[in-house]
Amino acid sequence: MTDARQHSPSAERNRDPILAVLRDALPSSGRVLEIASGTGEHAIWFAGALPGLDWQPSDADEDARASIVAWRAHAALPNLRAPLALDVRRPDWGIDALDAVVCINMIHISPWSAAQALFDGAGRRLVDGGVLYLYGPYKRDGAHTAPSNDAFDHWLKSRDPDWGVRDMEAVVALGDAAGLVCEQVVAMPANNFSLVFRKRAT
Repeated sequence: MTDARQHSPSAERNRDPILAVLRDALPSSGRVLEIASGTGEHAIWFAGALPGLDWQPSDADEDARASIVAWRAHAALPNLRAPLALDVRRPDWGIDALDAVVCINMIHISPWSAAQALFDGAGRRLVDGGVLYLYGPYKRDGAHTAPSNDAFDHWLKSRDPDWGVRDMEAVVALGDAAGLVCEQVVAMPANNFSLVFRKRAT
């Protein structure tokens, strides 16, 4: 039988630094939706390390979901759910009343409309005080934070002109409009950042 598990070297490299931020940012219990879970390696790592959380992975890509299913079967974690087929730009996410939303390395490899939909959907589905966590490269004050990010941005746009490294200030403004306050900006390895947003009480 073919093993559908996919491997991402970057997921293996960044999982521990991300987990360190998640331990501080996420509640000790509750329901977490991971958007664009990719291979599923992050999902099993975080669900295994944070057993009090009900971890719901998702991805719009069928092959990615097959990998998540395979990793889930391999890990056999009681708090890791089967993946949802979820595109943030669709109105129905198939899940509501979330304590946290985690989205790693998505908004630079998708159109800006996906980032807008992510914040709009998270703002409507998070409980008061709920957390939206983002990870990835960002520009600050319109400038790249490293030459490697500048090169990466050009490479992304060569693949799709709607992709690209986003301005952190524009992302924070999306949060503000959706009732999500950026509480924390954490510099991460390899010129990436963690952004932690919290939903304002309504």
